[in-house]
Amino acid sequence: MVDAVGLLVGAILRLFRTRRRLLLENLALRQQLLAMKRRHPRPRLAALDKLFWVMARRFWSEWKQALMVVSPETVVRWHRSGFALYSRAISKARGRIGRKRISKEVRDLIFRMVTENPTWGAPRIHGELLMLGFDISERTISRWMKRASRDPEPAKRWLTFLRNHREAIAAMDFFTVPTIKFSVLYCFFVIGHDRRRILHFNVTRYPTSGWIVQQLREAFPDHPTPRFLIFDRDAKYGLEVPIAVRSMAIRPIRTSFQSPWQNGVAERWIESCRHDLLDHIIALNERHLKRLLSHYVCYYHEDRTHIGLNKGTPAGRVRSMNQGAIVSRARLGGLHHRYDRAA
Repeated sequence: MVDAVGLLVGAILRLFRTRRRLLLENLALRQQLLAMKRRHPRPRLAALDKLFWVMARRFWSEWKQALMVVSPETVVRWHRSGFALYSRAISKARGRIGRKRISKEVRDLIFRMVTENPTWGAPRIHGELLMLGFDISERTISRWMKRASRDPEPAKRWLTFLRNHREAIAAMDFFTVPTIKFSVLYCFFVIGHDRRRILHFNVTRYPTSGWIVQQLREAFPDHPTPRFLIFDRDAKYGLEVPIAVRSMAIRPIRTSFQSPWQNGVAERWIESCRHDLLDHIIALNERHLKRLLSHYVCYYHEDRTHIGLNKGTPAGRVRSMNQGAIVSRARLGGLHHRYDRAA
């Protein structure tokens, strides 16, 4: 602001000077300006400096001859930028024309309802929004529904399936255990989803599809059988195992390739078995491993509490209600213990 006032005062004083003095002063100022430009090729100009040259371009026809700091094209660019700012300011000052835009909260709520309720249409979502106090037309909802993703994440869809059918689901899987002689034993098991009970297990050196079919017959000797049986795409199952599963009136559910989380209950039991037992022992042979697994399954069913069962056990362990002394009972050779109150 001080520079602008000084410029105005200087212009008024020069009106009273002679033409010769003005020419000499102009020549001296140009010489100094050329010297400064050689030292600073690109001087920094403030907003008032730019405004001065934009106005000079508008009211002075010979402004280009006096311009030395920047090129005339730069001044034209400043003018265009100023016009763009002016246009945006006018647009913001005027009221918004057209249909009122719905808030982000309502849009996100529409997307959420579409994702969580794939069978709902615009009338159903419109009714829910009216109940929540949102005044919005059904046609607007229909338009925004087209932009929503109707297919939830595969993990959520699979989890919903498991929760809705856990009482009718069983799963089977393999895991390997090395022996003291560096051979490999294959452990097979079938687990129920409802109470995480181990329905059947066995150990072998040579897992074939025929051997697996026999294990399934032993796991489900009588009816009722589970409605679904989850297992992966291991080559050991071959074509015989799915056919045998269907012959037992069970629907086989094959997991996707490299998706162990789709058989999470079985994978979680393998992790528990390794953490509780297999990481602390060395299997001597097939019979030794089978005996250890038998003891672990008993401990797993009767004694071990589970987060997925609200800290209960698959066999339904009864909580002690009396106030007797606490007694410790060793399990799995002292690897774990069970605590009860004395009668």
